[in-house]
Amino acid sequence: MLKSMTGYGRAERTLDGRTITVELRSVNNRYLDCSVRMPRLYLFAEEGFKAQVQKNISRGKVDVFINLEGTGSQTLAVSVNRPAADGYYAALRDLADLYGLDKEIPVSLLSRFPEVLLAEKTEDDAEQVAGEIGETLARALEDFDQMRTREGARLEADILNRAAAIEALVEQVKARSPETVSEYRAKLEERMREVLANAQLDPARILTEAAIFADKVAVDEETVRLTSHIAQLREMLAQGGAIGRKLDFLIQEFNREANTIGSKCSDITIARYVVDIKAEIEKIREQVQNVE
Repeated sequence: MLKSMTGYGRAERTLDGRTITVELRSVNNRYLDCSVRMPRLYLFAEEGFKAQVQKNISRGKVDVFINLEGTGSQTLAVSVNRPAADGYYAALRDLADLYGLDKEIPVSLLSRFPEVLLAEKTEDDAEQVAGEIGETLARALEDFDQMRTREGARLEADILNRAAAIEALVEQVKARSPETVSEYRAKLEERMREVLANAQLDPARILTEAAIFADKVAVDEETVRLTSHIAQLREMLAQGGAIGRKLDFLIQEFNREANTIGSKCSDITIARYVVDIKAEIEKIREQVQNVE
């Protein structure tokens, strides 16, 4: 299946009071160029996210946007400040001895003193959050891939239609090419009659000149190669995958054969066919620039 280099994907997950949003956008590029924008706290996982993108995308300039909202699942950790508790306990015992009071000191009393009990909020594990981001990125990549596949199907259909149009024009060139030789031979005989007047024409000379002309304007090799390129184009599209660079090279070969046909033929009808062929090739080339 053919895939486009341009696409958009988005995924959103809410876990433990935190919303993770991942967006992907891509445009045409000769190679894969991936950039990730995300909170600085998770920059340690950037290379891992890029590797995850690289497994799914071969070419294109890809921008990944990662956003986190919410505080997440913060927990409260309470601990005893032993030095402070020991100090308060000792002071209370001294106070009891000094004034002859009851030395039993309840926990409820001791815990009321400042800084005896310490309460701290514990943040979520950054590694765990990075893993959740990776899972959300995987979902965004699936959405992104679906869009690229849909666009790729449209590109493939258009390329195949234009390839069929080129093939039909090549057949017209093949049919017209022998006619140009016959027309040249007839014109040559007419000119020689005008020049030689009543003198007898030399059929061998006419055949020789016609043969030389036929050799100059022969485009059999070019049309055969162009037809072969069209068949190869169809095979590559049927195979699918990341074939954008191969298609780009193949279209250059299309242009080479079309230019050679145009340079060999002086016939106006064939020249028009060549112009139409080159127009279709250029449209295919533009579409191939979007193929992964």
